[in-house]
Amino acid sequence: MDNRQMEEIVDRCGTKMFRVAAAVLHSKEEAEDAVQDAFVKLVEKRPRFESPEHELAWLIRVTVNICKNYLRSPWRKATVPLTDDYPTETENERDSMELLASLPPKYRSVVHLLYYDGYSVKETARILHATESAVRKRHSRACAMLRDTLKGEYA
Repeated sequence: MDNRQMEEIVDRCGTKMFRVAAAVLHSKEEAEDAVQDAFVKLVEKRPRFESPEHELAWLIRVTVNICKNYLRSPWRKATVPLTDDYPTETENERDSMELLASLPPKYRSVVHLLYYDGYSVKETARILHATESAVRKRHSRACAMLRDTLKGEYA
């Protein structure tokens, strides 16, 4: 893989990978590290992909797994929520990301992949190495948590 090819992959996939990592980790710096680690794995493993979509799905799956490892790490420092550093374009999107950030990581990743990245339940299950029923259950629980949070704000 030459530099030009790597730059194209980073340009095409980097933002989505960062958004997923930021949603899971709540830390801009750790999200950047996770994305960088995922690209290192791409260079080391040099897998062959059927399509650009397959490549993106692989990179997101690797990024999510790296994020899970970060969350399990005993050396992980307490983090401060991102608030102004969310990778969003509008205030409405930032509010949505803050609401998403209130969810536990396993629910955040499901909601992010389903709604922000537009993956199907089947694709999300494959990316997260989970069953489709587990993804649907996490989605249902995440929606209930978000509903309760919103009821609390508007009650």
